Amino acid sequence: MSNHSRQARKAATATFTALVISCAMPVGAAPLASVAAPPDTQVVASLIASGVQVYSCEFDASHQLGWVFKSPLATLYDARGQEAVHHSAGPQWQALDGSTIVGHVLAQAPSQTAGSIPQLLLETRSTAGSGELSVVRYVQRLDTEGGAAPAASCTTEHELGRSPYVARYVFLK
Repeated sequence: MSNHSRQARKAATATFTALVISCAMPVGAAPLASVAAPPDTQVVASLIASGVQVYSCEFDASHQLGWVFKSPLATLYDARGQEAVHHSAGPQWQALDGSTIVGHVLAQAPSQTAGSIPQLLLETRSTAGSGELSVVRYVQRLDTEGGAAPAASCTTEHELGRSPYVARYVFLK
């Protein structure tokens, strides 16, 4: 199979996965108060993420190895299943139009799914570009499933572990 065919198949699989997940996720579920949208905000976009949370095996203060969160790596899809935003360390979101935001966590709440990363409310710390994300002031990460640190203990310093996750990201202005 050619490299182009593998990439096309991977993209089609990711799109299908995001569509299936978006149909199964409780989009109507109200977020917990601590991560609720601030007053007087409007939704810019509500997107479904499919990706991984990356962890690194590091020594703690007691000189014990354990998983430490490093970064997210995810693609966010719109309601039609079209790729819309890339999510990475920072935390940072970059839309296909080039607009980029970097945020910081204001509040968190436990996921409604056991063993999953928390739901978050983030505030935009910086913006770049003049596209869709340039007006975003807040980001909610809701309906999280998966993404917790790997269950297997780590044994090699700086070893990387990846945990698949899905979530709904709501961008607010």
